Amino acid sequence: MRSLSIPLLAALLAASPALTQTAARAQADTLAQVRARGHLVCGVSGGVAGFSMPDGQGRWHGLDVDFCRALAAAIFDDPDAVRFIPQSSAARFTALQSGEIDVLARNTTWTLSRDTAAMNFPVITFFDGQGFLVRKSLAITAVKQLDRATICLQQGTTTELNTADWFRTRGLSYQVVTFANSEQTLGAYESGRCDAYSTDKSSLYGERLKTAHPEAHVILEEAISKEPFAPGVRQGDDAWRDLVAWTHYAMIDAEEAGITQENVDRLRGETLSPDVKRILGLEGRYGQGLGLTGDWAYRIVHHVGNYGDVFARNLGDGTPLKIPRGLNALWTNGGLHYGPPIR
Repeated sequence: MRSLSIPLLAALLAASPALTQTAARAQADTLAQVRARGHLVCGVSGGVAGFSMPDGQGRWHGLDVDFCRALAAAIFDDPDAVRFIPQSSAARFTALQSGEIDVLARNTTWTLSRDTAAMNFPVITFFDGQGFLVRKSLAITAVKQLDRATICLQQGTTTELNTADWFRTRGLSYQVVTFANSEQTLGAYESGRCDAYSTDKSSLYGERLKTAHPEAHVILEEAISKEPFAPGVRQGDDAWRDLVAWTHYAMIDAEEAGITQENVDRLRGETLSPDVKRILGLEGRYGQGLGLTGDWAYRIVHHVGNYGDVFARNLGDGTPLKIPRGLNALWTNGGLHYGPPIR
């Protein structure tokens, strides 16, 4: 969700002819360049719990990280054939355009201005929205109860505009206090300078865990904006865009078909439905259209898992975050994830 202003973003991307020329070369055939290099280069956040964060041994974990590992598995049959480069909110788009990274998987919201000015967004991997963290002692259950409240926000983010729009539309007032980064924003909220802390709901689950007493704070159920998170790729390489999109769709289709990381090898030896056979590469030659081997989707599930496996591992009830599937459930379970068929 974090972003530069649109005029500044456009100016940054257009400022250097050398950058434009480098980007044009990088667009030629990303898959061929990745293969020649021997590994994928993925731009991620420097540390958002559940999405991309290194552990004490320097190994990265998270939903965005697993997406990049799935892409590497599809290409190389090796989920570790990927290098993660942390990107600041200010530098992430330039890093993609310059060819420093092959794909940006950094909890980035898909918007029209970004789509047309900076990159392409092949697919939505996580449906989010802006929310509010408040103290339980305030007994607040709805955002409208924050009328005349003081709200902590991070500077230079779309949360400022979203908040202003939401409150103004409803004739409510509030006072905003902004800070340079999330650490300062959370610190101000926890010290009592603000009644609420607002950012993406998925980030608030991680921020709450950083407080001295997480159980004393609650994330309001309501969301005041749409924040569809999507990986970003450079414009001009449709084949790479397709591959990135279908990496996610394969994980969705596998979950819907009941193919998990635990049972995928067993299922390959059983009599299966045509849909499952196609997903596992046992029928048809669907990987060819992506420039991959026939077992590309099997590789993804075998090494990384289906979407449900990845969600549960990084965000679900078995993790400290305990983020509900909600909109991120399959369409068959009331969610928004719907994978086009592999056929």
